[in-house]
Amino acid sequence: MSRIIHFVKTLPGFVFGAILAVALAVFFAITLAASLLYENVINRQAQQTSEAIANHTFSTMFMIMSQGWTREEMEAFVDATQSAYENSPFEIALYRGDKVRVLYGEVSQRQPDEAVQRSLEGAGIQVIEEDRHIRRLYPVEARAECLSCHANASVGDVLGVIALQQNKQAISSELRRDHVVLFILFAIFTFFIATLISAFASRRINDSVEQFGNRLKSVNTVTDFRQLDVSDVDFYFQEFNNTFGQINILMERLKDVAVDKDILEFEIRLLSKFIITSEVVKDWRDFIKDLLVDINTIIKAHTLVTIFQVEEEGYELEVFWYQDVCENTQVQFEAVVTRQLGSNTHYHSGVPILKIVHHIACPNTTDDAKKLSLSAHDIELQTKSLLLETPKIGGVVGIGVQSEMAKDPIRHIVIDSILTTLLNLVGSVKAIYKYTKDLEYYATRDPLTALHNQRMFRELLGYEVGRSTRHNEEFSLLMLDLDNFKTVNDRYGHAFGDQFLHAFAKVLENAVRPGDFVSRYGGDEFTIILPETGEEQAHTVAQRIARLLEKLALTAPDGTSVRATTSIGIAIYPRHADDPRDLFVVADNMMYKAKRKGKNQIAIPDEHEMAEVFKAVGEKNLMVLNALEEQRILPYFQPIVSLETGEVLIHELLMRIDLGDRIVPAGEFIDIAESIGVVHKMDYLLIEKAFKQMHEQGYEGMLFVNLSPKSLIIGEFISRVRQLALEYSIEPRRIVFELTERETVSNMALLERFVQDLKLEGFNFAIDDFGSGYSSFHYIKHFPIDVIKIEGEFIRNMLTDDKDMAFVKSIVTLAHSLGIQTVAEFVEDQAVMDAIRALGIDYGQGYFIGRPSSRLMLAAAQ
Repeated sequence: MSRIIHFVKTLPGFVFGAILAVALAVFFAITLAASLLYENVINRQAQQTSEAIANHTFSTMFMIMSQGWTREEMEAFVDATQSAYENSPFEIALYRGDKVRVLYGEVSQRQPDEAVQRSLEGAGIQVIEEDRHIRRLYPVEARAECLSCHANASVGDVLGVIALQQNKQAISSELRRDHVVLFILFAIFTFFIATLISAFASRRINDSVEQFGNRLKSVNTVTDFRQLDVSDVDFYFQEFNNTFGQINILMERLKDVAVDKDILEFEIRLLSKFIITSEVVKDWRDFIKDLLVDINTIIKAHTLVTIFQVEEEGYELEVFWYQDVCENTQVQFEAVVTRQLGSNTHYHSGVPILKIVHHIACPNTTDDAKKLSLSAHDIELQTKSLLLETPKIGGVVGIGVQSEMAKDPIRHIVIDSILTTLLNLVGSVKAIYKYTKDLEYYATRDPLTALHNQRMFRELLGYEVGRSTRHNEEFSLLMLDLDNFKTVNDRYGHAFGDQFLHAFAKVLENAVRPGDFVSRYGGDEFTIILPETGEEQAHTVAQRIARLLEKLALTAPDGTSVRATTSIGIAIYPRHADDPRDLFVVADNMMYKAKRKGKNQIAIPDEHEMAEVFKAVGEKNLMVLNALEEQRILPYFQPIVSLETGEVLIHELLMRIDLGDRIVPAGEFIDIAESIGVVHKMDYLLIEKAFKQMHEQGYEGMLFVNLSPKSLIIGEFISRVRQLALEYSIEPRRIVFELTERETVSNMALLERFVQDLKLEGFNFAIDDFGSGYSSFHYIKHFPIDVIKIEGEFIRNMLTDDKDMAFVKSIVTLAHSLGIQTVAEFVEDQAVMDAIRALGIDYGQGYFIGRPSSRLMLAAAQ
């Protein structure tokens, strides 16, 4: 049954079935009409025949009777008449006398008595329909001639009935037989005709469909599809031709928008590569090589080029070739790139290309004769451009493809799309790479002098102590301070002071050996670690530095020549100390000894001086302990201004010690407090006094509180701070705890839990000196940071150093994208103030805005 249904649903089956159904319907209709007409004709002929037989029989009987036949002769006549019609469809019977009434009694079963009576009275011929027969009753009515024999009758009386019975079954059987024969013959003829017609139609259509299908089978790519032509396919029937004509029009339109599946799949794979990992950033060149290999799976691309702007200095161009190319091709390609670069809107004419580096993604030969050789005509470079302001990177990404492919409008669009994706991808990788490299650099380097910073100095000092201990060697530590540098800063400005520091750093680098460690400890203080160096060699290096400084002279803004000297303190490991902290204390004290001797001096301790040094350290320890016991810890507040409104909305809490005759800044005692383990107690006392003062002054702003990593291990710190806030009616959201990004935190999980607990209590969290250490990304990723305080060295030098400016922009962009507020430290003049406001930094802090004071500022800043 399913096969029949399937056949009917095919075109030949449909044509065959339709023809057969129509033919049979016509046949049955004609047969039915013919049968009805035929039966009608047969009935009329039978009636006429019956009447003729009846009239003939009556006329014969009348003639016989008029001649005086006897009854026996009459019966014989009747029998002869019946015998004459035995082989015909008619049977004849003669009823007379009482038989007439019996006959009409049978009729009464079908008709009422009145009809029977009328029949007996000569009502006319009666026709009786039965299942297989038709009976016609012809009454024999008396005539005048009959009355001679029938004395009791009257003219018109029924003397008898001639009954003719016609057998319908014989006629119907013959008719049915004829119909069956005719139907079989007609069905065979119809089946044959339907088969021929359907075969003819299906053959014409199948041939055309097969031709169309064979052409489609040759289509495997979009290029094959564009070459496909089915306009000459003839389906014979106009309706099919019209339909496939519309399909051909649609195909022509699709040719203009068709894209290879491989290209789309490649774009999807390309999007998946937007997951940029640290490995991708680190090995970004290998990443681009892999991209070029992927591109060549769908487009024959010879090369991919990236061009990045290096600040304002020029451009770095890196060319990634899919396979080895000859030197002449490289030269021609560089010419194409240079020409197209000149017409690029992001390219600044006159800015040089600093270097061009060629890379090979799939090196396969070292034989120059076998290397790929291309002419300028063979290369069509399609490019996209992007300029990133933060960090300042200009990028142009180009793909070199065959010129024939580049002329294809669809592939042109697709290549353009791929380039856009590549540009975002490669640009992002390059930007992150540059940012992380800068971050790594500034985590260990001083932004101004490019020397190692204080953090790196402390780590390497500890490392050198351990290394020298293992190898039983000496090493020297030099502590240097520029003499009268504060006077230079005050007289000629910080910009000139920065130039002086930078020049001094160059002198120190030129005075030491490769492998010696020079760092800027802070301000105008510098340190030098001299491995495997004794007292005599250290003194020689110090003298060399002094001699080189005698040759250093800078021209000040007023035209005067400014020179500088330095005071140098020396400490030798392990003669003077075997602990990094103690060794630094000795060198630091010797540096101050050199200053006391008249500056521009070199000081090395003797045994008597060593006792005085550690005695001084002991005095500082005593000062800290006494200040804590006598509660001479003072809160100082430095204002932080909103750059949008100019209002002082925040203060940073600073610690001081009141000695009566002078106020001691935290820099002189905080290391001592940490070393003797009382810094957290000093923090508690400081916070309590600050909260009390905020309450008494009615201060409604925010307070930034510096948080020492030592507080992490004090379990009751958070609960005590929360209790102090409740006691002085200070909302926790107004308190922001700062963790200095320079600080080394060994247990990051402990810090993370500590910060989360602070946030749960409603306190806020800030990173101080952001950009100066290793943990910037880690803090941003794992901690709910509310505020970033940008390293002050970047802020102070950003107007004179493009690198510092780029780094500040990078931090601001990163913070804003994460919804983190920013504070610029070391704002020391109006120019810096205007610059940080233009960059979109939220708050400013520095001496230009306000120095630390024992009172909270409630008025607007300048």
